Amino acid sequence: MSRVLGIELRRSAAIGAAVSLAVVGSLAMYFAEGIAFSTGWMQLAMTQRWYLALLWPLMLAAGAWQARREHRSNVGELFASTPRPVPQRVVPTLGAMAIAVVAGYLVMGLAGAAWIFGTAGYLPVEVFVVTAVGTLALIAASWLGLAVGRLLPSPVTAPAVGVAGLGLLLTVPFATRPLGWLALILSPMVEMNVPDDYATVPGRVSAAQSLWLAGLAVAAALLFASNGWRSRVAAVLPVVVGVALAVTVMPHENRLVTDAVDPVARELVCAEGEPQVCVSRVHEKRLPEVTAPAREALALLKKLPDAPTRVHEDTSAFPDTYPEFHADTVLLRVDADRKGHLANKPNVLTDVVTGAFAGPPACEDAPARADQLAAAHWLTGTRPTPPDPDLTGEPGYVSEDASVEEATEVWQRLRALPEDEATSRVAALRQAAVNCRPGDGVLR
Repeated sequence: MSRVLGIELRRSAAIGAAVSLAVVGSLAMYFAEGIAFSTGWMQLAMTQRWYLALLWPLMLAAGAWQARREHRSNVGELFASTPRPVPQRVVPTLGAMAIAVVAGYLVMGLAGAAWIFGTAGYLPVEVFVVTAVGTLALIAASWLGLAVGRLLPSPVTAPAVGVAGLGLLLTVPFATRPLGWLALILSPMVEMNVPDDYATVPGRVSAAQSLWLAGLAVAAALLFASNGWRSRVAAVLPVVVGVALAVTVMPHENRLVTDAVDPVARELVCAEGEPQVCVSRVHEKRLPEVTAPAREALALLKKLPDAPTRVHEDTSAFPDTYPEFHADTVLLRVDADRKGHLANKPNVLTDVVTGAFAGPPACEDAPARADQLAAAHWLTGTRPTPPDPDLTGEPGYVSEDASVEEATEVWQRLRALPEDEATSRVAALRQAAVNCRPGDGVLR
């Protein structure tokens, strides 16, 4: 069997399928929408899944193309007359296509891993589960293509099923509304786009998707091996069972992946020494870039009474997950740029000082942004200026030109005051922020 499988790998479309999958997938990850996986390994796994929108139809077409081999060679009647059981004839083809898509998908993953290898640290087991489900989806697609291609051995079958597969994936989210959880079962790419820093895929979601995809793969294999209408009708059974089990396992809630937060990814990891500087586990490799400017900022804040003594990453996550707030702690937003390094590195010092006047993350009555900037720049002794987007990088830092202009006016008034008076006003703004009050008129 291994010898036959080797021959099948060399002579079939398997190698071409693997190469096309790896090339198209890698190019899509790097160039379709920019680098969306620079934060870490889970973001890479989910980005791979997102591009199944391209790869799933591609493997569907590859399977259909391969299935025409017997028809093109006019050996269908010869194979049918041989005493070898049908499974012995179809298993090598199924195995070759499965090996091809697994290899191509893993090469795609390695291409992404090479980009983040030095900057990504946290590697949860869910990464391997998400990748495995993506691989299973591609195996099911290639086998389904084989089945359709064998039933409809036409030159137009491969491109037709590829286009149909793409249309199906794009239609599923709309056709299943308002049952978003059902779309999550049927389409392996749903809710995988632009994953958050603390994103994860719940285990029950992956289990439900695996059941549906396994049922689809088994049905496709049976359909490919079928030689009569009874066996073709029987091939529907695995799909029905897979869907039924998946619906049972999947929580009937919408936005299951979009709103999911990995609590371990949000755990704080702290630098050695004092004062304490901590970032989330998913950003652990960026801790050395944060530590020095964060500690310098804490030194500047010491001139205020009851000044903060720690800097922690702001691990707020959509829609309503916030870190515990402490008056002695400044929360700092940490993001990765497209190269995996700290996005706002040139502005960490200013961001930490500004954060001392921001209040709790869930506070809706914090001091105005212009007042925060004015107080921070008075402490740093620098004029408020909008951050350079070329230096701050993507996706984390947003320029605030309007706030900077207003902050400059307030900053100039502070500089005109005696130092004791200015310090008193800045300290009052700090207390207003800690107590979630706007502090209107404190600096003006």
